[in-house]
Amino acid sequence: MRETTPAAMPPCFDRWCKKFDDKLRTKAQKREFRNYLGGLLGESERKNIYQMASDNVGVTYHKLHHFLTEATWSADQINERRLEVMNKCNQTRISRGFSLIIDDSGHRKSAPPALRSPQRKDGARSGNFTAGVGRQYIGEIGKTDNGNVVVTTHLYDGKKSLPLDIELYQHGKSLPEGKKDPEFQKKPTLALELIDKSLSRGYRPGIVLIDSAYGNNTSFLKELETKKLKYIGGIAKNRNILVKSSSEKSEAIRIDEYAQWLSSEEFKEIKIQGEKPKTVWVAIVEAEISKLEGMRKIAIVMNAPVLENAEDIDERPCGGCLR
Repeated sequence: MRETTPAAMPPCFDRWCKKFDDKLRTKAQKREFRNYLGGLLGESERKNIYQMASDNVGVTYHKLHHFLTEATWSADQINERRLEVMNKCNQTRISRGFSLIIDDSGHRKSAPPALRSPQRKDGARSGNFTAGVGRQYIGEIGKTDNGNVVVTTHLYDGKKSLPLDIELYQHGKSLPEGKKDPEFQKKPTLALELIDKSLSRGYRPGIVLIDSAYGNNTSFLKELETKKLKYIGGIAKNRNILVKSSSEKSEAIRIDEYAQWLSSEEFKEIKIQGEKPKTVWVAIVEAEISKLEGMRKIAIVMNAPVLENAEDIDERPCGGCLR
């Protein structure tokens, strides 16, 4: 059953779309831009163009497909205009002192019916016909499967979040020459390119937030420090840190082993508000991290006041904070 027609959208929808008309060359592009955006805002659970065309009167699959894959318009120009518009409005403008969040998101991907690969023993089918698809960790299902991954950047000022950019990670097996292919780039490389794009717009963050996939990458952290960016990120529990012994000599020790030395008095109870409030216990220590120069503040975060009872322990270094 079809949901609606593009003409049924409220006047504010067309006013918003008109802000992008000068970036679209033809009437057909302007029409399909509205059809696609309306489909994204619609109630369909599956946000693909087949479902959009099926659920909306007057929208055809082939025209929408042509607009997204063949038409001569620039997604980068559309995105830059979006950010310009958001920055002009008090309700959407990001305040100073914002954080820049680097993340990657994986999505399970199956092939179209006509192109499906052979059925597996478990009855599932997986496709490799979409750019970047390969067997890799997919966050939305919490395991390795066929899918694609994108690297993203967001701004957050404590109240508002602003999506900046998105870049497809081309899995090595999805490219003709694998990881030797000229188009292959690792996720940290893509993330650094997105950071440079953010800085070029004048978005210089107070702090960069990264997870352990980036926090464990020494080259990535050094690049952040070269750009004079402060950061907080996760690191692996088996990462070595250098601490001074009683003889004032630096000794290497795994961070999870070092956490066992800390007394319960060194952990501070912190209540985190949100949709699902939780309480954590945090100890802040200063140490050198292997392969990085200078001291770092390291937050050891547990979900229990005593290490023996903790089921979840995280470590997050703060780079540039002690410079």
